[in-house]
Amino acid sequence: MGLSQTLLVYALVCVHFGVSQHYLRLRPSPSDHLPVPDLKEDPDPEYDPREQDLAERTLRKKLGSNFDPNFMSISLPMLVNHSAPDNQVKLQGPMPNEIKKLDLSETPYGKRVKVGKKARRKFLQWLWTYTHCPVVYTWKDLGVRFWPRYIKEGNCFSERSCSFPEGMSCKPVKSINKIFLRLRRGVHGGVTNCTVSPGVSGSVWTARCSAPSQGF
Repeated sequence: MGLSQTLLVYALVCVHFGVSQHYLRLRPSPSDHLPVPDLKEDPDPEYDPREQDLAERTLRKKLGSNFDPNFMSISLPMLVNHSAPDNQVKLQGPMPNEIKKLDLSETPYGKRVKVGKKARRKFLQWLWTYTHCPVVYTWKDLGVRFWPRYIKEGNCFSERSCSFPEGMSCKPVKSINKIFLRLRRGVHGGVTNCTVSPGVSGSVWTARCSAPSQGF
């Protein structure tokens, strides 16, 4: 086995057993309460808003600055699914400092090895790609009682392990909340009308590689 192959094996093992604990101290902890559960509604169609209750100009005025076209849509978007195969997921933002600052020249036994700039750059890029936890988005239909009706929902891409050796997987870390309108018809004082109230929907925003939860 050549020096470059030996270094690669060493670095992979080092990252898993040594640096992974460093990641856990620096990064936010994953949450078992994400993604946010679906909203519960009475299925009785009597509570559904009528066509006259769905005037876009009126509802948009009520929602005001909370309307976010990046995460909301009044009609079904043309691109329904924003997910992509694993080999097509693009890295976003700068390389994490935890990876960028890895010292690949020092072994656990104090012996130092020489790593060329090109080899270091390629390995760090590979490591970033391998441990990256992308969030993929799909448009979710909330139903006729919500406006805007379509919300872009984020979920972790976790079809494969994100660690070496395998065992760790991508888990959600942070979510963002988006305010929309909830419309519900009912009888108030003998008069049937539509009540409009604010609602909140959560979507996964960031994810990271994490060990499986331990049950006790």
